Amino acid sequence: MLKQMHAFIPIARPMVGEDELDAVRAVLTSGNLAQGAVVAAFEDAFAAECGVRYAVAVTNGTLALHAALLAHGIGPGDEVITSPFTFIASANAIRATGATPVFADIEPETFAIDPDAVRAAISPRTVALLPIHLFGHPAPMPELRAIARQHGLALIEDACQAHGAAIDEVPVGGYGAGCFSFYPTKNVTSGEGGMVTTNDPAVADAIRLFRSHGMRRRYYHEVFGLNYRMTDLLAAIGLAQLKHLQTWNAIRASHAGILTSGLYDSGLKLPTVRPGYTHVFHQYTVRVREDRDGFRERLKDEGVGSEVYYPVPVHQQQIYAGACTEEFPEAERASREVLSLPVHPSLTDMEIDRVIVGVGNALRR
Repeated sequence: MLKQMHAFIPIARPMVGEDELDAVRAVLTSGNLAQGAVVAAFEDAFAAECGVRYAVAVTNGTLALHAALLAHGIGPGDEVITSPFTFIASANAIRATGATPVFADIEPETFAIDPDAVRAAISPRTVALLPIHLFGHPAPMPELRAIARQHGLALIEDACQAHGAAIDEVPVGGYGAGCFSFYPTKNVTSGEGGMVTTNDPAVADAIRLFRSHGMRRRYYHEVFGLNYRMTDLLAAIGLAQLKHLQTWNAIRASHAGILTSGLYDSGLKLPTVRPGYTHVFHQYTVRVREDRDGFRERLKDEGVGSEVYYPVPVHQQQIYAGACTEEFPEAERASREVLSLPVHPSLTDMEIDRVIVGVGNALRR
C-alpha cells in the first residue's frame, strides 16, 4: 500500500525557510520585540498587496474581526448577517460585541453566502454584513456591496482564508473592512496574527486605538481598549512570507488545476470558480456524495491526508443551536459532503500524482 511506500501527505505543510529565520534573528538582535517598526512595515506592505490605504495589525484573525466590528460601532441590540458554513470565529466575533449573528444560507457551488438569502434576512436591527471568502474563493462582493449600500449597512469581509484573492483583479479586503488571519496553515503565516484592511481613516484609527488600550500617546487613554497588538517577531515572519504570496498562490492554483484534470471523471463534485474571480485555493474542497467519512478513512490508508471544513455548521453548534431554530439546507448539506484535499505549495509533482491515484483507489475500495 502507498502508506507503506511513501511518507504521508498532510493536508497542510507551512513553508518556512531562511528568509523567515533571518527576519526573526534581526528582530531578536535589535532588542525591540514588541510592536514597532517591523509591524509598521508589515502593515504598509500588506496594504499595498490589498490595494487599500490602511492595514492595521492585530493579534490574530478572530480579533481582527472583533476589532473591525467594534470600529463600526456595532454592539448590543444590533444584528449582523453572516454565513452558517464557516469556522465559528466570525459568529463569535459578532457575539463578543454584544450583537447577534443572523445566518443566511450559502451558494452550493462556491460555499459563499447567497445574496438572495442575505436580502431575506435583513431586519430593522441589521447593521452589517459579514461575508466569508471561504477556502480562498471570494464571496460575491459586488452584489453584497450593492445590498449594503442600499440598506445603509457596514460591510466587513472575513478574508482569513483569502490572501491574494480577487474579483476582476480587485483584491478582497477593499470592498469593506477586510479581516485576515496569519495562522500557520494560511497562505501567508506569521505563526499567529491578524490584519484589518480598510480605506476608511476613521476605521483604521479606531482599531489602532482599541488594539493598544485606547492610547494614542503612552499612558494617555482616550477610549476603552485592550491589548490586541502584534509583535515585531510575528510581523517579521509575516513580512518575509508576504514576498512569496503571489508565487505560492500561483503554485496552489497550478496544483488545483492538476487535481481537477486528474479527478475530472472521479464522480466527486470538484471546486467551481466564478468567471472573473481569482480563487487562491487555501483549500481544494470537493463534495463526496456518499459515505464521506468512510472515503476519508480509505484515503488515509492510501497515505493521503484530508480534512472536513466544517463538520457542523455554526447554527447547529451547541452554543447557537438554542437561539437559532432555522434550517439552512445548503450549509447543512455541505457539512455532510465536503472534504478538502492537499493543495499547498510545498507539494511535489509526485505527491500531487499520489493524491490523484489515492483518491481513485479510495473511491474504488
